[in-house]
Amino acid sequence: MNTIQKAMKLGRYTDAVDRTLEKLKDDRISARIWNHDHTVWKPAPSEIANRLGWLACPKNMMGAIPRIEQLVEQVLSAGYTHALLLGMGGSSLAPFVFRRIFGVTAGHLDLSVLDSTDPSAVLDQASRLDPLKTLFIVSTKSGSTAETLSFFRYFFNLTAGVAGPGAGEHFIAITDPGSALERLAQEHDFRHTFLNDPDIGGRYSALSHFGLVPAVLIGMDVHALLNQASRAARDYVSSDSPVAGDNTGDRLGGALGRLALAGVDKCTIVASPAIASFGVWLEQLLAESTGKEGKGILPVEGESMGDVDTYGDDRLFVYLRLDGDDTHDAAMDGVSGAGHPVIRINLKDLYDLGGEFFHWEMATAVAGHVMGINPFDQPNVESAKIQARGMIEEFKREGKLPELTPTLEENGIAVYAGRKWTTLSEAINGFLALAQPGDYAAIQAYIAPTEEFAALLNEFRITIRDRHKIATTVGFGPRFLHSTGQLHKGDGGNGLFIQITSRDAVDVPIPDVTGSDASTVSFGVLKAAQALGDRRALLDAGRRVIRFHLSGDLADGVQTLARNIS
Repeated sequence: MNTIQKAMKLGRYTDAVDRTLEKLKDDRISARIWNHDHTVWKPAPSEIANRLGWLACPKNMMGAIPRIEQLVEQVLSAGYTHALLLGMGGSSLAPFVFRRIFGVTAGHLDLSVLDSTDPSAVLDQASRLDPLKTLFIVSTKSGSTAETLSFFRYFFNLTAGVAGPGAGEHFIAITDPGSALERLAQEHDFRHTFLNDPDIGGRYSALSHFGLVPAVLIGMDVHALLNQASRAARDYVSSDSPVAGDNTGDRLGGALGRLALAGVDKCTIVASPAIASFGVWLEQLLAESTGKEGKGILPVEGESMGDVDTYGDDRLFVYLRLDGDDTHDAAMDGVSGAGHPVIRINLKDLYDLGGEFFHWEMATAVAGHVMGINPFDQPNVESAKIQARGMIEEFKREGKLPELTPTLEENGIAVYAGRKWTTLSEAINGFLALAQPGDYAAIQAYIAPTEEFAALLNEFRITIRDRHKIATTVGFGPRFLHSTGQLHKGDGGNGLFIQITSRDAVDVPIPDVTGSDASTVSFGVLKAAQALGDRRALLDAGRRVIRFHLSGDLADGVQTLARNIS
């Protein structure tokens, strides 16, 4: 029996998963995926045939490393000390994870990631970085991501103010061939442009240029990372048996898909502290790939462990354990002993994550097959973007965004809901009382993504989980729109969406074009339009939404919400 099989304790779902694995073997699913057979998922090849380039990443990217290393040598020789990645979703999450887990090797660039349109988040990066010593990484597959291009225009103007005509030397691009960003990079004399394989979707791009360029910049041993990924890929080539072979991803995907169809669709990610950030990347991969056609696997990332009786029957626990770390062993034994399905994955060291990136990409593809969906498209992502763009256009015409009328105001908190309550406590508890078994609460915070607010929101979510026994997630907006936004509109409609917005203490204008101070929209307006647009898209999809707008101290506002939960 393979390690991953022995590590699967699925209780009453064991027989059903075993049958699924046998069918995967009989239908030669692994071999067909390697042969780029789109019929594994759908009869038509649209958004499948051109999304399977990730299968070759471990092999193909080995040859790309020397060019990346050459760039690193150049910028280090030129005196650069920091890097700032400007991107969203698939372009930003793997670099964020690499920086959090591997840190920065001495003599390399200290990398930060900007994936928030909150004005204070933008100003925080602008105030602490010296543009003359910073390499800006403009990263977007499409080359047209609104947030990323807004970041670019702002930081290019900032850099040009001190570097003059040579500002482009401080920028590199990572994008697809022929994209708008490739042309923009040429026009602005970027130091370098890395063109990625266009057949790789954003959330499957961790082992491509999108993940590896930042990884080399911080001094990671990307050879070791890719070696582990290559070993994982070879396991699939050498065996087409998800039952007796080494195809970890097939077995993992078979279990995920079968359990999701049985209603066990809250994949709770628990990881050793040193690798906990891996869950941030995994969240997007699972949510955006599986949340569609009324189905979905909800990744529950960052939720602190609680008592066994706080978990419903919809929970699957995936435990990523680093050798020598027993932090969560007892908790995992507890949930397993209580009958919850648990999958344990052991990693010998940090670079084993190279194999995990590949295993989970394959597992997600296989889960999509089992669930009968296309794991490579994102049919509902555009809905919130369309709404936000419409509101931005209205702002340009009218000088203001659409105004909503609150249903309640109390202690500096305005409530926007589908029905009227008389007190804040009634509002939040009445909304949460809508929860049924199998539901989840998604906190969508359009506030600065700071460690302080993350801790407060975690307390808020745990209070909800412990009182109502439902899974909880937290996402900072608009970051989560590129991560879990697809699932929120595409799954079975069992989410309770709690929007938290605020009045920005400061705002930052977005330049209309580089080289000019003219601005028609600010980052604060963009963020507000995205919040309003996502709310409208959720309501249009028949989702349950409540919005709390905090006009006073943000920390006090979040704590007030938590205190009112009974």
